[in-house]
Amino acid sequence: MKLNLLAFAIPFFLMFMALEYWWGKRKRKKVYQVSETIANINVGIAERLSDILTTGAFYFFFTWIHENFAIFQIKASILNWALLFLLTDLVWYWYHRFGHEVNLFWSVHVVHHQSDDFNYSVSARITVLQAIARGLFWSVLPLVGFPPHMVTILLMIHGTYPFFTHTQLVGKLGWIEYILVTPSHHRVHHSSNEEYLDKNYGDVLIIWDKIFGTFAKEEAVPKYGLTEPLKGYSFLWQHFHFILEMIIAFKRAKGFTQKCKILFGKPDNIDPRIRTYLEKKLASKNKQYAASDALLDIIKIQTVFTLVILFFTILFSDQLTMTLLCILSLFIVLSVIATGAMLEQRRWIFHLDYARLVLISLFSYIIYPHQYVAIIIVIILAFILVFYKSLNNQYHNIIYRLR
Repeated sequence: MKLNLLAFAIPFFLMFMALEYWWGKRKRKKVYQVSETIANINVGIAERLSDILTTGAFYFFFTWIHENFAIFQIKASILNWALLFLLTDLVWYWYHRFGHEVNLFWSVHVVHHQSDDFNYSVSARITVLQAIARGLFWSVLPLVGFPPHMVTILLMIHGTYPFFTHTQLVGKLGWIEYILVTPSHHRVHHSSNEEYLDKNYGDVLIIWDKIFGTFAKEEAVPKYGLTEPLKGYSFLWQHFHFILEMIIAFKRAKGFTQKCKILFGKPDNIDPRIRTYLEKKLASKNKQYAASDALLDIIKIQTVFTLVILFFTILFSDQLTMTLLCILSLFIVLSVIATGAMLEQRRWIFHLDYARLVLISLFSYIIYPHQYVAIIIVIILAFILVFYKSLNNQYHNIIYRLR
């Protein structure tokens, strides 16, 4: 049986998050907040799920470029591996820099910087759109002539190393600070302190920041997150707020030049009042209560359950039919939207849970296609539909007022 071993990245990263949490407790330093951590993991879940499609797709894309357009035919050797390592890191630097200085790219990278925490869970905040943008930048490497398998292996290193730079619990590392990107360097990058803005773009090597003038040492205590903190933990709002801001700014802009500045200029060109307008328009109009420990426990359990489903979906992705894979993927996406909505105590959470129940029912029938299973499923779903409004109200009252 062929298994997708990339699934084991999930317990690997979760183990280090647990260790960081434990070590922070021992140091009496609070580095994890429940709501922030759930929001971070939700983004990471969606990114891991998207890897099922994007990883293979980009390998074929790199292969197509290499076979049809490669300028040189570069063979694997110690020297060429070293050269490719330097080039992948350089390309990353410029991708990352454009991701902060060009609105079109910031719109897909901003999600990574939204958390007010700074810990290993923040490294999970990578969107599928960001992965696509990053892959397009790296496509220059097979174009030069590096074989796709070499590029893919180096990209796995670039996907793993930055995880360990997202922590407050590792101090400065002596001479290593002169060569590699360290947690100290990356704390500066994630800071919203004015003196730290647009600094330390490097992924593995810090030398590019020193060469191109974007380096800053960690001196003042960093304040993490966006310069204007994002209000809310909604999975959808986190992903699309800046895209919506950019669309509105683009519509309001007069003339071709101004519209180009909205797309290709810096985030400073977007009127900050647009987000305030969107927050007022899209914010929940219902009264919210402080999230109880019981509600947070439910959210934690749902997140763990979603992680388990994600693990086995990736592990057996090569064995699943396309129908089952689509059902499980949709269930996972609805789950991360649901937990984000629960953090904000949204009134439409019941609709998501009913949709998830439909997906579970469909999955169960495909796995065990018996008439009695179908009858039971129809009865349960029909019963909920008949009393939908009443159950909806009771569901919210119970879940959001738990003590």
